Amino acid sequence: MKDGFQLEKKLDHIAFIMDGNGRWAKLRGLPRHLGHKEACNRLIEIFDACCEFNIKYMSFYAFSTENWNRPQEEIDHLMDYLEEFFAREIDYLDSKGAKLLISGDLGRIREKTRKVCYEALERTKNNSRYFLNVCLNYGGRDEIVRASKKIAEAYHAGEISLEEINETTFKKYLWNPELPDVDLMIRTSGEERLSNYMLYENAYAEFVFTPVKWPDFHREALVDCLKEYQNRNRRYGGLKNE
Repeated sequence: MKDGFQLEKKLDHIAFIMDGNGRWAKLRGLPRHLGHKEACNRLIEIFDACCEFNIKYMSFYAFSTENWNRPQEEIDHLMDYLEEFFAREIDYLDSKGAKLLISGDLGRIREKTRKVCYEALERTKNNSRYFLNVCLNYGGRDEIVRASKKIAEAYHAGEISLEEINETTFKKYLWNPELPDVDLMIRTSGEERLSNYMLYENAYAEFVFTPVKWPDFHREALVDCLKEYQNRNRRYGGLKNE
């Protein structure tokens, strides 16, 4: 490792709320959308760092169901940067054996961006070394409601019985059931809330809130969060190990 730090605690799935982009830009006298552009530049750097620490599953909160309330111009820029990211990085992600996943309803996303997403999904569908989950037009409550409706439809069609509906069954109806539960959830910029992010998957995650804004969230900031995680005692409702 570059700095001698080694992650010894099990960490399969790390999730990020990439917050602070607009404020980062404002502090520099820049329009908000350039903060989002810089944010995209951190994705591969953090992806590489996660690979370095053998973290197989990574989730990034790119656009929430509530983000539609933002100005249309800002939304358009966000979609532009997402398209640019895939155009620039899909070859690299594929070469690393990363499978792209998308959690969220792409139906409302503009057609051009949706097409780019589907092409990236298709390109990487056979990879399995790493999993990069982009949460796009995603909401945690929406995911739970969606899964509940699908289970109700399956029950109504006689495909499952009441006795078969449990946590294992429920997980199969989430956007990407192959994702394990989140072990560590990191939110940047100092805000300390989940903001409707992966509510089911974060049930037993450790949360780390860092004041570092996402555009400034480099490998060193990630290592600081991993160190904090490594010092946590995960009890899952049990007693602390003495």
